[in-house]
Amino acid sequence: MFSSKNCAKGHHKPKTPAEEQAKVKELRTVLGPLSGRSLIFCTDDCLARYLRARDWNVEKAEKMLKEALKWRASYKPEDIRWDDIRKEAATGKMYKLDLRDKVGRPVIGVRFANQTTDDMKGHIKHLVYTMENAIINFLPGQEQTVWLVDLKGWSIGKLGVFEAKDTIYIVQTMYPERLGHCFLLDPPRVFEPFFNLIKRFLEPATANKLHFVYTNRPESFNALEELLDMDKLVSEFGGNNSSTFNLLEYEDKMRQDDIKTAKYWSGPTKIDS
Repeated sequence: MFSSKNCAKGHHKPKTPAEEQAKVKELRTVLGPLSGRSLIFCTDDCLARYLRARDWNVEKAEKMLKEALKWRASYKPEDIRWDDIRKEAATGKMYKLDLRDKVGRPVIGVRFANQTTDDMKGHIKHLVYTMENAIINFLPGQEQTVWLVDLKGWSIGKLGVFEAKDTIYIVQTMYPERLGHCFLLDPPRVFEPFFNLIKRFLEPATANKLHFVYTNRPESFNALEELLDMDKLVSEFGGNNSSTFNLLEYEDKMRQDDIKTAKYWSGPTKIDS
């Protein structure tokens, strides 16, 4: 029997690019007039990402996007600069690696062994800055990131349930469809019960992008090797490159990118009449 719930407002899943574009137009209409940075943020590609994240349900995508716009207006992620997060970034615990995957996606590395601060707000700001920086450096047609998370040295004190929940919320709601893959390297045994606690916060699409990798199980590296040039990947994340994180070089790149970010967000902030 045909179910009425399949006819929910705005929930006809598109089958062609033309139908997808019609959904984007519908979402833009229900959002109403936009100005300022909200207008810059809400490109057609952005609206399509929120629609995909909500299975092309316009009503749900609208709710999700409005929540993100409210957060962006308050948190102002595009205004975060290197000097705001330098203390968090100084040890190389989270940084954009000097390589892309085989389809051009930026790769972000996280090393819990290098986590030396306990400021949860600072951790989140560092995460947001890193996401915004990756986005501003996307190649044309690219819109996702790849994450390598080295869990050696992880403890509940370095990432607890509440911070993990906030991190998942940020990634899923503020940056939907921005995660291509996330590889979790060498999780300690005590990580398993922790993961069982936090996985209920993961949407199925996000959970499907997580891959556990173990250095003592070479076969677990297959998915990673399919995506990355292992000769370019640094050894601390399982690759063959002996390079290490250089704070001064990275800082110089981030300061240059801060200029690029400021220029992007100072673009047109209203629709010409």
